[in-house]
Amino acid sequence: MYVDFAGLVMDQLANQAAKIRYMFGGQIGVPLVLRTQGGAGRSAAAQHSQSLESWFVHVPGLRVVMPATVNDAYHLLRQSLARPDPVVFVEHKGLYRTKGILDKQQPDGGWGQPVCRRPGDDVAIISYSKMLNLALEAAKVLSGRGIEAAVWDLRCLNPMDLSEIVDSVCCSGRAAVVTESCTTGGFAAEVASQITERCFDHLEEPVIRIGGEDVPMPAAPELESAAIPSVGLIADSVAWLVKREEPGWATQTP
Repeated sequence: MYVDFAGLVMDQLANQAAKIRYMFGGQIGVPLVLRTQGGAGRSAAAQHSQSLESWFVHVPGLRVVMPATVNDAYHLLRQSLARPDPVVFVEHKGLYRTKGILDKQQPDGGWGQPVCRRPGDDVAIISYSKMLNLALEAAKVLSGRGIEAAVWDLRCLNPMDLSEIVDSVCCSGRAAVVTESCTTGGFAAEVASQITERCFDHLEEPVIRIGGEDVPMPAAPELESAAIPSVGLIADSVAWLVKREEPGWATQTP
């Protein structure tokens, strides 16, 4: 199911499944996994390309998972199936042909815990799902400019444990949150807010958001690419955050 049409089941999901454990005093749960797909990049246009994870994160009782790697797609789905509460498992359609090494015995991390995919001391980049791959590519570009960025994969949006990320941000004093979803009212704002609250005295610069444009997703490939973050945009934005370096040197990166 495309996440764009999740509104058709929102009453059953948000008003029923998410509330049962609370309304019955913890006596019963709803071990349900809603597996869906979202995201742009295939010219599927405005009604089949949205990133709506913030809808679900806002509902108490729902768990929200967005894997970025082959290993996480396997292990997080199995862990979700074992949970006593409803889980919304969102897969980016642009990751379906991803190839990687699957270790059936060893998950990338614990349930609800982020994973550091790349170490770095100058700035922390926080992302998830397909945008994680772009963040990692941007980190390589930044390294060539003398900026070492730590790249964090949230994996689980709810529950979300930011403890290790907070430590990373407190060390570097800078953070950028990268998402594909529309920037206004998006999940990046929640992450940025929590980091600001917990790292305020250690921040050298405001936490920035790098997200999609506030427009319905275009069908034309050129316009679609312009509506979501690119490697160049991420690298330029982070370089400005760290060095106040003017944009331009990374914008040719696809």
